[in-house]
Amino acid sequence: MKSVPFNAFVRSQVRRTGLKKLRAAGRVPATIYGGKSKPENLEVVGRELSDLLHRSHSENILVDLEVDKKKRLALVQEVQHHPLSGSILHVDFREVDENEKVVINVPVETTGEAVGVKSGGGLLEHVIFKLRVRALPKQLPEQIVVDVSDLEVGKTIHVSDLKLPEGVEVIGNRLAPVVSVVKPKAEAEPVAAEAAAAGEVEMTKEKKEEGASDTGKAAAAKAEAKSAPAKK
Repeated sequence: MKSVPFNAFVRSQVRRTGLKKLRAAGRVPATIYGGKSKPENLEVVGRELSDLLHRSHSENILVDLEVDKKKRLALVQEVQHHPLSGSILHVDFREVDENEKVVINVPVETTGEAVGVKSGGGLLEHVIFKLRVRALPKQLPEQIVVDVSDLEVGKTIHVSDLKLPEGVEVIGNRLAPVVSVVKPKAEAEPVAAEAAAAGEVEMTKEKKEEGASDTGKAAAAKAEAKSAPAKK
């Protein structure tokens, strides 16, 4: 992951009223923590932060954060948005060392159209949407892209099948399925319905045969009664 230069400023406003004025002026409150320094209150220009987020494939962004002419390598750890307007309320930066591995969650995206969907009538099932990985900060991927073009019906791409950038290690079950192509459930339902219908036909036939048998027995008994000599 390539680091992006970004400016931040020391923030003195910490109370609610001060933060409200800060946001009204187009600034976003921020905090940086981690590394060997104590957590510090910062502020950033809202428009610049929005541009940074829009240019990225995910919110996993590595920045060369310049604060008072001092650069600090950091990850955008969390971005808080207003639940209604969507405006950015706050951003957390996590300071990292470029020579120490860090762990983050990376989004998993698919590309291509699976052959099992295109010509086999299958359905694409995306099972894992984020993977937990470990790597040096500048080796971290913004996202993991999985090409599903050759995936046939009944086939699965597992974590162990993924082509990861050099130096990136997945944390967790490597046998877990990431993407599969499965048969649509609608195909299985008619088969069950046909089997059930066949069973109903057989049952109806058996009932008719039983009814005919009972009728025949009754007729035979009646005929036998007529032919028997009358008792004196």
